[in-house]
Amino acid sequence: MTSQKVREGRTDEYQRWQDRTNQAAREFEGFVGAEVYPPGPGEENEWVAVFQFSGMDRLTAWLDSGRRQALLDEARGLFEGPPTAEVLHGGTPAQPAPDVVTAVISHDVKPGSEQGFLNWQQKTLKAQEKAPGFMGSELFKPVEGVQEHWVVVFRFDSREHLDAWLASDVRAKLLKEGSRYFTSYDVRKVGSAFSGWFRFDRGRADVPPNWKQAMSVVLALYPTVMVLNLTVGVGLEKLTVREYIGLFLSNVLSVSALTWLLMPLVNRVFAFWLVPSRVAGNRRAQVLGLGLVVLGYLVCIGVFGLITRQIW
Repeated sequence: MTSQKVREGRTDEYQRWQDRTNQAAREFEGFVGAEVYPPGPGEENEWVAVFQFSGMDRLTAWLDSGRRQALLDEARGLFEGPPTAEVLHGGTPAQPAPDVVTAVISHDVKPGSEQGFLNWQQKTLKAQEKAPGFMGSELFKPVEGVQEHWVVVFRFDSREHLDAWLASDVRAKLLKEGSRYFTSYDVRKVGSAFSGWFRFDRGRADVPPNWKQAMSVVLALYPTVMVLNLTVGVGLEKLTVREYIGLFLSNVLSVSALTWLLMPLVNRVFAFWLVPSRVAGNRRAQVLGLGLVVLGYLVCIGVFGLITRQIW
């Protein structure tokens, strides 16, 4: 997991560079997925990228590769400082949820204070469990030769609950107590959300707001239902198939068409409008995407209006 503060006005350059970096990582053996998390509203322009590999040796091959180093050298002017990286080995996947926010905290533990740090972490976890919205926590130990920090990852059900915990008096007291075990720590917040029909760039967790999801699904669903009614529906009616069986078959066909054909197509065509990190601050893209979707509605209504008048 890497995090980098992008210089003001260079977000578009960074996104193009990050896309090339993701593509380069995909070419390495053991690559599983890449996800990019944009900064939240009102936060510093800090982006988080997560690369998943099937084994530590394969991840290390990517981290130590000349290809990755060349990309880092190319992007040196895009960031306010050197990107920070943490390697998390193992762990349990989070359950999909639309508003979950994750905090990643790395600690420089003092030599010989490891057991005290672990005991302090247990005490912290017990306090966290009482905080509103807390969903779980995981501790990642250093990986010899690769990752020297101790990393704690914990999740809350909303950014408000996470921020409340981070700013709480209870946590402040715990940090004061824990300072005897570590010399420094770094906090990064990652907004994570997933939806089966809205995943970009092989798993990027960059999901559109609900109203855009709804508009996009309607754009694909309406012509799908109309075509099925005019073809499969008419055929089933002629075969005198019972209505409830016909409806079931139509549902299977429409959901299959949406999932594997039409929604991936809509995602590609409207990615400039659907992906939050691409449309952020771009009013022209917002208006253009909305206008094209509405135009798609009108075209579909007009076409099927002409077709159905000719049939009926």
